[in-house]
Amino acid sequence: MTPRLLQFPAERIAQSNPGRLGPNAGAPPTSLNPYSTEPLFQPLTLRSVTFKNRIGVAPMCQYSAVDGFANAWHFAHAAQYAIHGVGLFLVEATGVLPNGRISPNCLGLYSQGHADALKPLTEFIKSQGCVPGIQLAHAGLKASTLSPFKKTGNAVLASLEVGGWIDNVVGPTAGKLSPELADARALSITEIKEIVEAFANAAKYALDAGFSVVEVHGAHGYLIHSFLSPFSNKRTDEYGGSFENRARLAVEVCQAVRKVWPDNLPLFFRTSATDWAEDGQIGFTPEDAVRLAVLLKNTAGVDVVNCSSGGLFTPKDPSVLFQEGYNVSFSKRIRKESGISTAVAGMITRANHANGIISEGSADLVLLAREFLRNPNWVFDAAKELGAEIEWPVQYRRGKPRD
Repeated sequence: MTPRLLQFPAERIAQSNPGRLGPNAGAPPTSLNPYSTEPLFQPLTLRSVTFKNRIGVAPMCQYSAVDGFANAWHFAHAAQYAIHGVGLFLVEATGVLPNGRISPNCLGLYSQGHADALKPLTEFIKSQGCVPGIQLAHAGLKASTLSPFKKTGNAVLASLEVGGWIDNVVGPTAGKLSPELADARALSITEIKEIVEAFANAAKYALDAGFSVVEVHGAHGYLIHSFLSPFSNKRTDEYGGSFENRARLAVEVCQAVRKVWPDNLPLFFRTSATDWAEDGQIGFTPEDAVRLAVLLKNTAGVDVVNCSSGGLFTPKDPSVLFQEGYNVSFSKRIRKESGISTAVAGMITRANHANGIISEGSADLVLLAREFLRNPNWVFDAAKELGAEIEWPVQYRRGKPRD
């Protein structure tokens, strides 16, 4: 049964455009520059969509849905960032099929009811001058797991008794990605085609729900990434073996989504630019990531590659994942060698660092995740640190600090 929808008609709210450069009428006077040239606060236009700044919220699983439906928590999570000035908000990895969710508590987008539940969220985000986006995903080999705050002991899998589907976990090849995960079965060609269609259907629902950006999740060991990597893809048919075959699912999904997604709206693809393979291991490489970006740009109408890394196994030196901006070099290379726009996430916490990523041409957008959880005011703080005056919500302007 579809849950009762939130009723917050945004047109009745006094609106503003927090996070946009400009004189902040009605707020305390400051010496900050309303015409700042700091790259982080310059607008970016992709197709017909203009992002007021280069700052976005990376997709973060909230593990708070029931039967895939968004609820008040998802609204509140998104609204706080729209209020506080981000240019782009990307909704968490959202399953295109019930068994494509990471956990029983992850969002889904495979019915009209799921789209309707997301409409209050997109309406409010837009009312604050922020662009709403959604990441469409299939968890593949890593599906039917417990949400982090529902795990007990060493248990990882969500059993049938708690709403899981450990009997219906799928991947490119039969078997387990790791000992603690479900024993997956290999997808048939027919099932692959059905998943491609499910991504396209989810994109239609995303449009109906009011989103302006769709991102196809091709990273972090989930289904599309598991096809891309020779580490996890041992198929011998047209979806395995050569790079072109392993990339086939990613290309077909993006082509199917682009076909139903309006020409005036941007399409993103999230990639793991490396598997961090070492010491003779095989995996997806930065060179593969560049080739994939070119392929998606030229054959599937992808506008932005969102650069991340890993997800299939842990690097030999895990400390690399805690180094500041550890994915920036991948983003810079993909952007330079493929000519596609890029976004990047991964240990980006400082305003000067984020500004430098944009000014040096390493990415077109920077996405923060955990840092936003620690500090939802990050955009306001970054503007002050960089000397840029940006708008605050009209409802909050009396709280804006004076110099």
